[in-house]
Amino acid sequence: MRLTAEHQAFRDSVRNFVDTKLNPHVDGWEAAGRLPAHEVFPHAAAVGLLGLEYDPAYGGEGADHSFQMVAAEELGRCDAAGASLAIGVQSMMATPSLARLGTDEQKERFLAPAIAGTAVAAIAVTEPDTGSDVSRLRTRARRDGDDWVVTGRKMYITNGAQADWICLLARTSDEGGFRGMSQIIVPTDSPGFSVPRTLSKLGNRCSDTAELVLDEVRVPVENTIGEIGRGFQQQMEQFVIERMYAAYSTVGACDKALARTRQFVHDRTVFGKPLADRQYVTFRLTELQAETDLLRSHNLAVCEAHMAGADITRMASVAKLKSGRLIREVADWCLQFHGGMGYMEETWPARFVRDARLGSIGGGADEVMLHVLARLDGLPA
Repeated sequence: MRLTAEHQAFRDSVRNFVDTKLNPHVDGWEAAGRLPAHEVFPHAAAVGLLGLEYDPAYGGEGADHSFQMVAAEELGRCDAAGASLAIGVQSMMATPSLARLGTDEQKERFLAPAIAGTAVAAIAVTEPDTGSDVSRLRTRARRDGDDWVVTGRKMYITNGAQADWICLLARTSDEGGFRGMSQIIVPTDSPGFSVPRTLSKLGNRCSDTAELVLDEVRVPVENTIGEIGRGFQQQMEQFVIERMYAAYSTVGACDKALARTRQFVHDRTVFGKPLADRQYVTFRLTELQAETDLLRSHNLAVCEAHMAGADITRMASVAKLKSGRLIREVADWCLQFHGGMGYMEETWPARFVRDARLGSIGGGADEVMLHVLARLDGLPA
């Protein structure tokens, strides 16, 4: 798949957004532990970032998935990954099920404000003792007439401290395992909903991450997204898009980090010569750029397959696995070649290393991706 002049023009607009609306502010947001989403998201919406593939009837751009890929790559170039993560949650993690399966009334009330950036959304799946194993999810939505009465706790919820509504995965029947779950839109101003704490993280510090408590929270059954009892299956489809956001944004992040490091080794003199004259340095950076180029090519193939309506579960799992490992390797070598300077918090490699580590954990750990791929390969016997 080849990108067009229209893609390039869009790429330029997103890069300008990152350079003018995000990067000048990320140091302050990192120190505060929060990007002010209600201030920033309308700027993202003005560039079309929050509803690229969504119906124009609700404020979306009606574009194809290739523009989402371009947007994620450019957001990956942000100087703090937490800022791009906050936007990615809004555009590719919390809203895809609603955009695909929601009713007109749901889209008018919840999707349109999210696309406009006037409402902040979050996806609430993980629980204190349930991460990768979604089948152990305990949050329960009990039906009482025309309402769900929801009780449970959610953990590590990105955008959770600022969200106006969450896309909640909860049990809605007594069936065990993967059965009997539903996706439910829960407004965060509902009685019984609370955010008892935000969490201090190793990296992605400007992306607020929260614990959520739902204590007999009443929401209308009509807030159910799609089919009651099919929430797990719907969430798995939403996870595929989330994982591609990680892979797409990794290309942009690695590209920028490697370019900055190449410039540094040209400028840095060691024993009377530029560090770039050292063959090992140049070969290692060149190998990492080659790996980044390969990931970009794979991403293009996944994007094209998704646009053609193919099942991209395997391809997306490969992309998520390899991108998480690649960005860790790139971050480690970029810091190494900056030496002691890179270990200082005042320079970018230190933050990059901390931010990069999430790539192999969030959205499906490496081990989960390997489990998915092994099963698709017929393993174990």
